Amino acid sequence: MQNRAAVIALVVPCYNESAILEESARTLSAKLDEMAASALVDASSMILMANDGSTDNTWEIISRLHDEQPGRFSGIRLAANRGHQAALLAGLMESRKHAEASISLDADLQDDINVLPQFVTEYLSGHDIVYGVRSDRSSDTFLKRTTAQGFYRLLGWMGVKTIYNHADFRLMSRRALDALSEYREVNLYLRGLVPLIGFGQAIVTYSRKPTSRPTHYPLTKMLLLAWDGITSFSVRPIRIITLAGLVALAVCIAMLLYVLYSKFFGYTVAGWTSLTVVILLFSGIQLVSIGIIGEYIAKTYMEVKQRPRYLISERLEPCSGDNSK
Repeated sequence: MQNRAAVIALVVPCYNESAILEESARTLSAKLDEMAASALVDASSMILMANDGSTDNTWEIISRLHDEQPGRFSGIRLAANRGHQAALLAGLMESRKHAEASISLDADLQDDINVLPQFVTEYLSGHDIVYGVRSDRSSDTFLKRTTAQGFYRLLGWMGVKTIYNHADFRLMSRRALDALSEYREVNLYLRGLVPLIGFGQAIVTYSRKPTSRPTHYPLTKMLLLAWDGITSFSVRPIRIITLAGLVALAVCIAMLLYVLYSKFFGYTVAGWTSLTVVILLFSGIQLVSIGIIGEYIAKTYMEVKQRPRYLISERLEPCSGDNSK
């Protein structure tokens, strides 16, 4: 282990967080002070908040925090709402200018910040990426727990390399972030991109706290995120279509043989019911297949246009100042 304190940035994507942001900021700042007192992080370590086009006064709160403690708080303001993944990426890319390593976490602090010292310890031991992995999901509802576990298993079955029970609570060194910046996908799914980087990686387990706050990731958004992860990193759905087509072809050949047999041997052929069922079945397969292929074409269309993933309209740069509470 290197015997030194690290300059760390806590990167917090924010969307309509005015109800909790000030309290979360105080909690995170106190945690940095505690880690600085133990000589684990440098006193210049900071908190960078990425405002993702909030419609409340989230940006005003970030600005006030920066005015009060310019050495501790900084921020960026995205020109429009681009989604959690884009805001997180924007904050991480910005943090490279100010810190040796960055830790991403959500503003509601459901992820246990008491493991932050373990993140930094793993980094100082030589790991460029440290994943926060949930040790259990007892705080989730049955539906949330079931769908989340099914989500990770589905991604694994589809061939997407992910860390089981890991969301976006992770540490990345500047070297790892520089490598991440080389990935130019518009269709962002950081949980799938980061494991592709390589370098030294470690896992820190923790228990997530329950919260009564409405989630910014309801079931519909989770399903969309899962679909993005699958279609951005796996071609297995296309191969499943090919397999389904081969099975359908085999069934059609079998039915053709049956019809010919019935004709030549004088058996009465079944009526319109069986014919209708066959037509509906294979029409459905064709429509689903076309839809999946269309999804891949749409993603290709988005990628080749090479539009920017986000635009920053305003920056609050960190500067030397009093980082005490």
